[in-house]
Amino acid sequence: MAAARAIGAIELSSVGVGYRIEDEMLKAASVELLIARTICSGKYLIVIGGTVSAVEAAVEAGLKAAGEAIIDHLIVANVHESVFPALGQSVVLEANHSGALGVVETFSGTAALAAADAAAKAARVTLFRIHVAMALGGKGLCLMTGSVADVRAGVQAAAAEARQRGLLVSEVVIPRPSRELFAEYL
Repeated sequence: MAAARAIGAIELSSVGVGYRIEDEMLKAASVELLIARTICSGKYLIVIGGTVSAVEAAVEAGLKAAGEAIIDHLIVANVHESVFPALGQSVVLEANHSGALGVVETFSGTAALAAADAAAKAARVTLFRIHVAMALGGKGLCLMTGSVADVRAGVQAAAAEARQRGLLVSEVVIPRPSRELFAEYL
């Protein structure tokens, strides 16, 4: 039986500390580095994947070493499989796509990851973009599509996750979006 797939993230206020924490996390456990980069407002984001125990060990090591530089962090033990392609911006919608559009905006990239996972687990939505902090002033953005009812349920779950973290900026459901809103993804 395959091990559960987990995702972990740490968002830091310092780029220099970010490099050190990335090194600590990678040395602490056998994890896959999904994202490690500077993000807007001079922050650093590290996202890893792997088994639950490995991700937990790596994030724990990173948090222990980060001190005051921690902005946000997360561990999702059984991440929804649709998070990975949306995070990698590799989801392409069909040319005749006509679903509702859901948008959840957060104050951190890490919160957007948690929100996207919550949406995918709560409703039959297609996550097609998880944008973490680049060109957004350090914010995160999760875009989803599907039936109006499913997008409403997905946005509600995602917004609840971000709200619980105190990091929700906006939640929007557009039942019949203009085709131009999806043009970049078709």
